Amino acid sequence: MDVKKHIVYLFIGLVVGGIWGACSISYKFEGGSINYDMTKTIHISEFPNRTPNYPLITQVFDLALKKRFIEQTRLKEMDNNADIEIEGEITGYQLAGQAVREDDYASKTRLTISIRVHYINNKETNKDVDQTFSGFREFDSNRPLESVEDELVKEIVNEIVDMIYNATVANW
Repeated sequence: MDVKKHIVYLFIGLVVGGIWGACSISYKFEGGSINYDMTKTIHISEFPNRTPNYPLITQVFDLALKKRFIEQTRLKEMDNNADIEIEGEITGYQLAGQAVREDDYASKTRLTISIRVHYINNKETNKDVDQTFSGFREFDSNRPLESVEDELVKEIVNEIVDMIYNATVANW
């Protein structure tokens, strides 16, 4: 009986070990789909704010986007004639009431930011992207926008930068 038990345990161990060994997950976080043999440089243009709101958004967004691409890839930044070019504009900055209460006032307000991006890969033209990315955050309507705006804009911009990175070079 002990021998049978040991054989069963050995068999289960071999099966589990075989399954475990066959499963592997591979993550590549540095510039996922960039062919560094062909693509070595990047140029990120300033994204003008086409909305009348939050004048600092251009600087906040441009800094976050450049930081992400320079830190997460091996691309070197150039002023012109780069292998990859990213340009676009900030097209939306809207506030909208959410979660309307019984008294017809909104208990939450949603801030939505939209950014149009034109990603050009001069080495691999089939990888170009022309897309609008949007993100939002909600905050209590009883708080003035000015008290939460800086933090909300930073959070939304970081989310949009993640979306842009994933849609262009990470291939997620």
